[in-house]
Amino acid sequence: MKIYIYAKSGHNIGLEATRSCAAIASKLKNFDPILCTCDFRAGAYAKEELGIKKYVSVDVLTNLPNMMQRGDILIFDSDETTEFMEEHMKEFCSLLYKVGVDIPFNIVDKSLFIKNENPSLEKTLFFGDDDYNNMLLELINNSSKLELNLLLGHYFFLGNEKKLEPFFNKLFTDEEYIYTISNSKFLLTTSLQSCLESIACGNSPVLLLREDKVYNMEFISKLNLPTINYNKNLGKIVSEFEDKISSYPNLTDIDKFDFNPIFKEIDKKVDTYNKLSSIES
Repeated sequence: MKIYIYAKSGHNIGLEATRSCAAIASKLKNFDPILCTCDFRAGAYAKEELGIKKYVSVDVLTNLPNMMQRGDILIFDSDETTEFMEEHMKEFCSLLYKVGVDIPFNIVDKSLFIKNENPSLEKTLFFGDDDYNNMLLELINNSSKLELNLLLGHYFFLGNEKKLEPFFNKLFTDEEYIYTISNSKFLLTTSLQSCLESIACGNSPVLLLREDKVYNMEFISKLNLPTINYNKNLGKIVSEFEDKISSYPNLTDIDKFDFNPIFKEIDKKVDTYNKLSSIES
């Protein structure tokens, strides 16, 4: 019996689900889970930067049964399913957990994102890992140099850094993601997961609402996280960012999710499977 954790990911999707699923995998490390990503690069990144031990690449969620065995356990973070599909998934898997339903999506690996009392960077922009349509390049067209740093996305096109460099104080590569998020006192980002990681480090993020992304506005409102509506004037966005951080609100504490019931449920299922396997052999 194996435990698979599926994260929808890719060059036009980003790594938000990959990072949250890697955090879940860290919680379940004693069960030796396997991270499944839609893009090989996402899995390799998770292994190199996020502490993942095992990963595989699958094109889509529906390809998982080709590698899984009936009775395996699956945790998935994806919007690819329908109610009909999920019913079949429940029949195929001995245990099935959906991120955002059975497990909250706001899981952060606090072994990586540690409270930082003295962040060394004042302000940083992280536009996101994906920018297939070069939206950030479009934003800097009529911009002057900005007094903030830029964290490059994992899927940014090769060569874009040279075009972006003149407009920011300093550029950080995607390999410096954890360092940059941890050390940026104020973070402007389109990624809710990055906001949560920034908060875990004791920093103050502002969420830029990209038009091509879907956000859980109910959760964002409950958290009291400051937001900025996207527009095509980067100077205006940064000016609004400055206003937000000048009077940064108190964020609402979100109840910590108790993984113990899931630990016990998985442990019981694996133990039963191992006992039956030993009898059959």
